[in-house]
Amino acid sequence: MPADIPAPAATTEAPHPRFAVGVLAFCGVVVAVMQTIVVPLLPHIPALTGATPAAASWLVTVTLLTGAVFTPVLGRVGDMYGKRRVLVASLMVLVLGSVLCAVSSHIGVLIAGRALQGAALAVLPLGISILRDELPPERVLSAVALMSSTLGIGAAIGLPVAALVVENFDWHTMFWVSGAIGVIDIVLVLRCVPESPVRTRGRFDVLGALGLSGALVCLLLAVTQGADWGWTSARTVGLLVAALVVVLFWGVYELRVASPMVDLRVSARPAVLLTHVAALLIGFAFYANSLVTAQMVQEPKETGYGLGASLVVSGLCLLPGGVMMVALSPVSARISAKYGPKVSLALAAGVIGTGYVVRYFTSHNLWLIIAGATVVASGTAIAYSALPALVMRGVPVRETGAANGLNTLMRSIGQAFCSATVAAVLANITFRVGGSTAPTLHAYQLVFLIAAGAALAALLVTLFLPGSRAPATGTVEEHHDVPAGRKDGAETMPIQEGA
Repeated sequence: MPADIPAPAATTEAPHPRFAVGVLAFCGVVVAVMQTIVVPLLPHIPALTGATPAAASWLVTVTLLTGAVFTPVLGRVGDMYGKRRVLVASLMVLVLGSVLCAVSSHIGVLIAGRALQGAALAVLPLGISILRDELPPERVLSAVALMSSTLGIGAAIGLPVAALVVENFDWHTMFWVSGAIGVIDIVLVLRCVPESPVRTRGRFDVLGALGLSGALVCLLLAVTQGADWGWTSARTVGLLVAALVVVLFWGVYELRVASPMVDLRVSARPAVLLTHVAALLIGFAFYANSLVTAQMVQEPKETGYGLGASLVVSGLCLLPGGVMMVALSPVSARISAKYGPKVSLALAAGVIGTGYVVRYFTSHNLWLIIAGATVVASGTAIAYSALPALVMRGVPVRETGAANGLNTLMRSIGQAFCSATVAAVLANITFRVGGSTAPTLHAYQLVFLIAAGAALAALLVTLFLPGSRAPATGTVEEHHDVPAGRKDGAETMPIQEGA
């Protein structure tokens, strides 16, 4: 079998790799901000565009769909044809989507623009892969921890920034700004980030990509629209059945093709499979914090628990959590280096669960709500830093982009299930107050208990991961410069084309 092309021992294209880490982390934050930037705008979209509330909700749904589809696909394309090249292309798509949203108030154009912005989520696994290929082993864990945490950091920053824009400027402004920042990102990447020469040989698995995309679209459409369509409606059930059927046929095909879109044999290893399951559960647990915090503090005081806070204040409640995510990413890297990423992930799940217990009992005081939300964000920072380290221990270097793309996808699926669960709980456990309907305090507390349960489930899954300790830098560095046919450091598996 032809061997993969190994990365050189030293990087000559980027004399200052520290700049590459900062640039890639900045790209991750910008892309994550794009995922949440329209949330404060959603209640106003029908009046601003003449669209129905159901159509307006697609501004969020479509980014979830395109992000889920393109993240693993572009991760695989990056492994095969160049990670920086695909990363730059993803940023260009983000800029194009931002411009479309900036120049139009037509709901169809806005949805198309948001679809393009969602596709740029692939920047995260691509950035992680570049860092793994280019940095010296002793710096990989800390850099990857920072890059992975940008998903939560951007979400925490996006809400208050978008709220400020909505309240003080024309709403198109935030799309012009996001487009301009995207252009800056492209320039910085081209100047500071080297192209990794590590490649996976073989042909791109077009049928595998189409099968995976079809299954994801069916599943996520059913999950995100089930509340509106009815969970037992023909459309919802039909899509879920279609997703199951497509996955079964896709799995059989992937096991037979020489160069699969997703190497199911590698993904089925406990070290990889359980990490993906934990990512789904952590994504669920984390997203509840973002979904309910702003809404809860905006509820009118007449509810007995609401604080009547403004849109900006409600968004700022998540900002301390974003700051903690930045501060804790290097701490998580040190924990992973000393004790192994399994310990980091278990600790993170415990912290997230503790944060929701705090939130359950402190739902009337703004500062205690912020404290509880910050504890959850802190646990998320440690978890998001540990997950890619666990993935990289279980896969060959040639599959880093695809494997981290799949892990990011699992987080997104967890967020989709969380969104559907939260919407169902808050819509069905309500009471009348001041002539309108609002969720009860018990509804919010039930969300906290469900999210804490997801964190506990993630902890249990983590305990079954193989290997409790790792060397100072895990086994991440052992994937650098792996000669043809040699066993990789994380698992005894020959490095082969399409294996």
